[in-house]
Amino acid sequence: MTDLSIIIPLFNEDESLPELHAWISRVLADRGLDYEIIFVDDGSTDASWSVISRLAEEDPAHVRGASFRRNYGKSPALNTGFRMARGRVVITMDADLQDSPDEIPELYRMITEDGYDLVSGYKQKRYDPLSKTIPTKLFNATARRVSGIHNLHDFNCGLKAYRSDVVKHIEVYGDMHRYIPYLAKQAGFKRIGEKVVHHQARKYGKTKFGLDRFVNGYLDLVTLWFTGTFGKKPMHLFGLLGSLMFLLGFVAVAAVGILKLYHMHAGHSYILVTDSPYFYISLVLMLLGSQLFLAGFVGELVVRNSPKRNEYDISRTVGDI
Repeated sequence: MTDLSIIIPLFNEDESLPELHAWISRVLADRGLDYEIIFVDDGSTDASWSVISRLAEEDPAHVRGASFRRNYGKSPALNTGFRMARGRVVITMDADLQDSPDEIPELYRMITEDGYDLVSGYKQKRYDPLSKTIPTKLFNATARRVSGIHNLHDFNCGLKAYRSDVVKHIEVYGDMHRYIPYLAKQAGFKRIGEKVVHHQARKYGKTKFGLDRFVNGYLDLVTLWFTGTFGKKPMHLFGLLGSLMFLLGFVAVAAVGILKLYHMHAGHSYILVTDSPYFYISLVLMLLGSQLFLAGFVGELVVRNSPKRNEYDISRTVGDI
């Protein structure tokens, strides 16, 4: 097995790739490590793949690559790189030269010697505009709260190191690359650390990310929390909410009826039950409650028929299994 795999997802970064490759090679030249650099071209429209092909010809012992037919996003690129990686330690970094390869040896040491499952970089001093840094701080504060990983300050830092077991037991899809530490925690890898890393200003091109990623990021975080908490037991959420809503509606409609009977018995003036707005509100609550309960029931049927319903990761065994 290779000592180290460095995965670099990229989109239209042809100018920076030769310099990045040379920098990584220079840092690792005297380390005595067997390493590989995996470039994953996310459907670039510039000369990125030509550059990767040339680097692979010039340095076949260390450079590998894959190219998508079109642009799918960073998460699919990372997931492809994880499947390709052969290293005992896997490091991911961006291709825009904002992540420094000088951080690689220490990240490698923290995994191999300090026993971390995952180490995430923390760009304490950033060279980004306020329109990016302020939303990032709010995003990270929310992610810490929801995930319970309180020691991480920068979930979305592209510079991370992993034990190989971690990347082989998680699936990164959609835009979930922002929450790889949370995915790792849900997979049972809880030794998650952080390292302050150097952040550099972009040297070539321009950023590929817009402000819409913050909106999508919050939606993805809710999805990840829901699937991690109720993915195998949807009735626990929908059944509970549906039952409470139905019970509230039933009590409310009963109260409307009892109140009318009381006024009839006491000889007071009263209105028809169907003339009361509370009657219709109660019916809506009961209908919504029934629908939520049925949604939970259908969810349970889906989970029950899933081929992965009883797949669990076993980390250690003893004796005959």
